[in-house]
Amino acid sequence: MTKRFRRREFLIFGSAATGSILLKACAPSAPPIAGSSASPAATTAATTASGNGIKVGILHSLSGTMAISEKSVVDAEQLAIEEINKAGGVLGKQIEAIVEDGNSDWPTFAEKAKKLIDQDKVATVFGCWTSASRKAVLPVFEAKKHLLWYPVQYEGQECSNNIFYTGAAPNQQIEPSVQWLLDNKGKEFFLVGSDYVFPRTANTIIKAQLEAKGGKTVGEDYIPLGNTEVKAVIAKIKQALPNGGVIYNSLNGDTNVAFFKELQASGMGPDKYPSMSVSIAEEEVKAIGVEYLKGHYAAWNYFQTVNTPASKKFVEAFKAKYGAERVVNDPMEAAYIMVYLWKQSVEKAKTADDLDKVKAAAYGQTFDAPEGLVTMNANHHLSKYVRIGEVADDGLFKIVSETKDAVKPIPWNQFVTDTKGFSCDWSDPAKGGKFKTT
Repeated sequence: MTKRFRRREFLIFGSAATGSILLKACAPSAPPIAGSSASPAATTAATTASGNGIKVGILHSLSGTMAISEKSVVDAEQLAIEEINKAGGVLGKQIEAIVEDGNSDWPTFAEKAKKLIDQDKVATVFGCWTSASRKAVLPVFEAKKHLLWYPVQYEGQECSNNIFYTGAAPNQQIEPSVQWLLDNKGKEFFLVGSDYVFPRTANTIIKAQLEAKGGKTVGEDYIPLGNTEVKAVIAKIKQALPNGGVIYNSLNGDTNVAFFKELQASGMGPDKYPSMSVSIAEEEVKAIGVEYLKGHYAAWNYFQTVNTPASKKFVEAFKAKYGAERVVNDPMEAAYIMVYLWKQSVEKAKTADDLDKVKAAAYGQTFDAPEGLVTMNANHHLSKYVRIGEVADDGLFKIVSETKDAVKPIPWNQFVTDTKGFSCDWSDPAKGGKFKTT
């Protein structure tokens, strides 16, 4: 079995300047966050808050297979909170962040969401990565009429009144990347993903799109999340594509480390077997090793190499806080900007507690994001730019395709028969999360 990537250790500590619970990279001798429960330091800080701040929850995997991706998202959220607090806070109050570890375990995510809402009385929660974790907490937020901000691209086919989605919908990542591959790399696709809701739903969309656009799905296989036994899947790919072809990769977490190492060991380089990944960004390239990923592709809305003033500012601020060797990526950008979008919505609503007013105030909010100007739509999704990048020698992405303008989100997929012709509009009570347009 391939050895898993050794993760950084982290320490939660209270900030005297802001009253926040901050999560920072620390020296190897510092104790890691324990298991799936808050550390004593976090519990103490949460229960002794002065009451003069606005509490928010941060809920991500700080341990388990998804920590390889989610720890950095927490760093980005904490950077945004620190910047906002230094600039005067929200409604004249400092943000107090309560950090919880979902432990890459979906029931734990649900338990922690309940704790943040019921015990800590947070104004909102920033959290989750996998769709499995989001699906686990969704009933909690809907039953308690609370609010989650979710920062990662996902499979769509959902439009909750209790979630704001700041990552890509399928028409802002999956669909344009499939079309780019058809135009540039080939018509035969093998689909490989982790065995949970996002990859399976994403591949349903891809298969429908390929059928509509003249492509062909030659194979489809799944690996349990966190499993590093990948030889059997790679053998299937080679058998289905003996002369080469496209690998569409929706693996998540540590499995990607084993997958790309074995892919190279099997002589299946990007010249004949180009892969398109939708969950590998700069942080994962660094963890896996650029030597295994050079020449492969990823589809995102943002790369560290985006050349905008806001991107340069974001990169500089992140490196100044966490270290010059660190990288930023799309989920981190989406996490960073969602904190600012929440701030703007609260200030427009003039309240952090009346969530109906906060939601209404969020519609139409714009932000000069590192990726470009983004806008929150009434379907609770952002208009975003679409980009495709190729892994370069330095581990960053050379952008090979990007849209001129931001693309409006379509949560209900228009290739899949069951959802074709449906839309979402929470600004109109008669329409809500799913209504027929045609």
